[in-house]
Amino acid sequence: MKFEKSNPILYSEDIEQSLKYYTEILGFEESWTWGSPPGFGGVVKDDVEIFFCLKDQGNPGTWLALIVDNVDEYYEQIKGKGAKILAPPLNQEWNMREMYIEDPDGHILRIGHQIDCG
Repeated sequence: MKFEKSNPILYSEDIEQSLKYYTEILGFEESWTWGSPPGFGGVVKDDVEIFFCLKDQGNPGTWLALIVDNVDEYYEQIKGKGAKILAPPLNQEWNMREMYIEDPDGHILRIGHQIDCG
């Protein structure tokens, strides 16, 4: 038996607003919604899928780490689109170059790639 995938489920006050932020600002694609109006939904970008659920799962302010191949390139793609960037890409002592973004529900996305701080 092996684990194959993890899909975080983030609290959302408004599924449509979450989907719009992640697709239009952060460059994900909407993968599905459930209900009308949606009470559950998801986005996908490459091998990363994130689910959103109204109020009954999770809490605002969850931190989520996303590993990319080039955080500086991603930063350049989203900085002019209205992303709420809390910190631009910075080298961290734990061998990561990371940036921090906040989404409309207060979740913090810690996005980065590995570096050698040697």
